[in-house]
Amino acid sequence: MNTHSTRERALAFTEVIAVVAIAFLSKAALDQYFWRFSGPVSLIILLMFLTAYLRLRGINWSDMGMRAVPGAKSKWLMVPQTLLAIVAIIVTGVVIEAGLQAIGIAPLPEGQDAATDRFSGIGGNLSIYLMWLGIGIVSGGLAEEMFFRGYLITRLQTVFNGFFLAPVLVVFIPGLIFGYGHFYYQGLSGWITTGMIGVVIGTLFLLYKRNLWPLIIAHAAVDAIGITAMYLQLDI
Repeated sequence: MNTHSTRERALAFTEVIAVVAIAFLSKAALDQYFWRFSGPVSLIILLMFLTAYLRLRGINWSDMGMRAVPGAKSKWLMVPQTLLAIVAIIVTGVVIEAGLQAIGIAPLPEGQDAATDRFSGIGGNLSIYLMWLGIGIVSGGLAEEMFFRGYLITRLQTVFNGFFLAPVLVVFIPGLIFGYGHFYYQGLSGWITTGMIGVVIGTLFLLYKRNLWPLIIAHAAVDAIGITAMYLQLDI
């Protein structure tokens, strides 16, 4: 079992706090100019700077789940892992939303739902659809998994190393942050639902021995399904 010194844990904790603060402050700053795209743009810019910072510290994304998958057996194993992740994301979303509505926490009424404004014009418009499809795959599937699962969970494992609740905290805290990152256009219901989806994906990240690829593919696939449904104007 790996152990980390108090100094390493303190450094990792300070780093995570600073990076998360930068993530939300940069998004808030970009909100003033193009709020519809502020989340994806700020996240991608953050990942660029984070990559440079981590390299200076001798840390690569391969240490955080973006590693090569050697051997045919390991590659084929990613198929059921990806399918399980897709099912887990969809089922979690449906169950949590139903549970929230049952206790009176409903999605924002139509007309007050910022998601409607954010994706306005996508129905039947091929160019807007392709734009959001690309954003969903790159920002949602790739960037969000790199940051919320690969970076945050890995660094929090250093922070909570040796603590008996570590496995819970390292998936719950990133899930909470992940959910809040969607609050600005999905409201409280979206925060809770997306947060729980983040917890489920984080748990799979640990079960998959910190292999991000099945989760990246699954997340991208689910986003692509949702965006395609909006383009086809399907009520799902």
